[in-house]
Amino acid sequence: MAKFIYRMQNILDIKYKLETQAKTAFSVAAAALNKEEEKLEALRMRKRGYERKARELANGKLDFQEIRLNWTAIETMKEAIKNQILAVHVAERNLENARKQLQEVMTERKTHEILKDKAFDEFKKEVEKEESKAVDELVSFTHNHAREG
Repeated sequence: MAKFIYRMQNILDIKYKLETQAKTAFSVAAAALNKEEEKLEALRMRKRGYERKARELANGKLDFQEIRLNWTAIETMKEAIKNQILAVHVAERNLENARKQLQEVMTERKTHEILKDKAFDEFKKEVEKEESKAVDELVSFTHNHAREG
């Protein structure tokens, strides 16, 4: 039986490599998003700590310098949180872009696999047709020689 050789195998191999790269890019983007979200949560926790300290400072002996420092820390945390929220949104956008790229590459790879399967099916049909023809010729030859002999 003849061996099936897919003439666009090199393109399919490239599609596999591109898919692997896209999966890696997606996982890197997902890790970056997780890191940015963790930073945001840490900032929020720090802000809550400063707010808790502000309540404690307001209840005890009033130390205006300490209250002012704490208030400045809270305002700094608010600004840092705003900036971190922006960083999270950028990371989310990057993840979405990586997801779309991965989806596109996977679709292209699947398309080429379907083309390969169809080419193999055609190859199989052709081989079966040739084998059937060879069997018919052999039967005809054997039948003709049986009558002569």
